[in-house]
Amino acid sequence: MARKRQFKNNKMRHLITKISPRSPISEQYRTVRTNLQFASADEEIQTLLLTSAGPSEGKSMTTANLAVVYAQQGKKVLLIDADLRKPTIHYTFRLDNLKGLSNVLVGDIPLQEAVVPSAVQDLDLISCGPIPPNPSELLGSKRMQRMIAEARELYDVIIFDTPPVLAVTDAQILSAFVDGSILVVRSKSTETESAQKAVESLKAVNAKVLGTVLNDRDKKESNHYYYYGS
Repeated sequence: MARKRQFKNNKMRHLITKISPRSPISEQYRTVRTNLQFASADEEIQTLLLTSAGPSEGKSMTTANLAVVYAQQGKKVLLIDADLRKPTIHYTFRLDNLKGLSNVLVGDIPLQEAVVPSAVQDLDLISCGPIPPNPSELLGSKRMQRMIAEARELYDVIIFDTPPVLAVTDAQILSAFVDGSILVVRSKSTETESAQKAVESLKAVNAKVLGTVLNDRDKKESNHYYYYGS
């Protein structure tokens, strides 16, 4: 039964930017990418994380599709599943999860041994790996900082998928090591108060909040499926 559920989950996780790159939704992801490239006039955004206020807000699929459009631009991209509690990247990209970020952070394997090439040109992946008992401590460790520094030498863009910011401290911790953070909210689902608290939580640790992606907007209400704004 568990195997059947996993297959159903895999079938549902379609990367629209890969299977339909000319669709209106894919175009909106490219708009997000463009806005991010102009988000900071003073410095290049090379490392960024995406989080949400709570679960089921489309954060992980938004992260994956954003990584794809960066790679389609010719950037060398590394997508890292830094949700060490409920990882999803291995489902989205049909990977096993036998080794990944957690193995790197405990010193079992080097960065390059955890990297897996995806079916998208110029997009590499690091899945979560075995779920550890101490995610927050690993994400805030010196090994994490060294891994990011090493990845910066190898990739143009490094994108982290992180847990919801109001649920655990992981996104707050990791935000100190990246160039910018993005909050994903779901239309008619995320409460305004929760979104505000999420932004405040990131700013409380001096995170550079680049903006918000509005996910799952009703097509009848707007031509824009995804919207980016500061």
